[in-house]
Amino acid sequence: MASMRALVWDGTEARVVERPEPQPTDDMAVVRVALAGVCNTDLELVKGYMRFRGTLGHEFVGTVVEGPPVWRGRRVVGEINFACGNCRYCIQGWRRHCPHRRVMGILGADGAFAELVAVPVGNLHAVPDGVADEAAVFTEPLAAAFEILAQIQVPSGSDALVLGDGKLGLLVAQVLDQAGMRVLVVGKHDNKLALLQDRGIETRTLRDWRRLPAPLVVEATGTAEAFALAVEVTQPRGTLVLKSTVAESRPVNLATLVVNEITLVGSRCGTFPPALDALAARRIDVQLLVSTEVPLARAADALRLAARPGVLKVLIRNDSAR
Repeated sequence: MASMRALVWDGTEARVVERPEPQPTDDMAVVRVALAGVCNTDLELVKGYMRFRGTLGHEFVGTVVEGPPVWRGRRVVGEINFACGNCRYCIQGWRRHCPHRRVMGILGADGAFAELVAVPVGNLHAVPDGVADEAAVFTEPLAAAFEILAQIQVPSGSDALVLGDGKLGLLVAQVLDQAGMRVLVVGKHDNKLALLQDRGIETRTLRDWRRLPAPLVVEATGTAEAFALAVEVTQPRGTLVLKSTVAESRPVNLATLVVNEITLVGSRCGTFPPALDALAARRIDVQLLVSTEVPLARAADALRLAARPGVLKVLIRNDSAR
């Protein structure tokens, strides 16, 4: 059986090794990865989140090399939840909540930090011709940002507070701004916040923020300790959207949620069409989020780089795909 390179987490170390190439089936296509992005979830996985073992990575763009003829040769991105298709959640259209699901590079399915990745045919989305690989690789996290608009009503002209100036926080801020909200982003890094200031979005650092409550708060810090702060700055009868997934756990006092009648919304993945439409129309700037790019042979270095304070998106390029 032919082999390929992949960045594999074995529970103690992430390193590039040779793995068997994935094989197509009736419902699984094989995609040659062009670019993959390191997400904060990947960094949490190597801290013990989900107890994952296998090939990391779930943000990618590539070309279908094996699968149904209609897909072969097409440039694609892929949704990450591999659902059973038969349970009551799948039948209702809630495939991302299928109790039997596998999740690419996160739960029971190998990911995209590899030369090739297997993806259910039903999860594939064609990338519009005008969208470069360097933008298309952001489809999955941008879809997660757009999911907020699908979950809650966002009145135009109302206030929104985004906690966190990381990759997802910067995407969420742009999405809410495009939806007509008055957005304030609070973070720790002047250089990251400046990227939003250039787009006319208001920002504050933690040191000069007055902590005024907002009717909508999005917690996207990627840390466990920020939950208490997010609750504190959500106004009574406001909505708090949680985006962080972390390995660490902290004690949680729920009394303020009850007393202030705060609506708590967990928000994870989103559908891809809104994100692809926004990328094609260039309504969201994703390439400003790229800090650096490394070849697949140095993919383990990409994790270390992505974990450094102040670093945004690190991309892994499959040099054999050129």
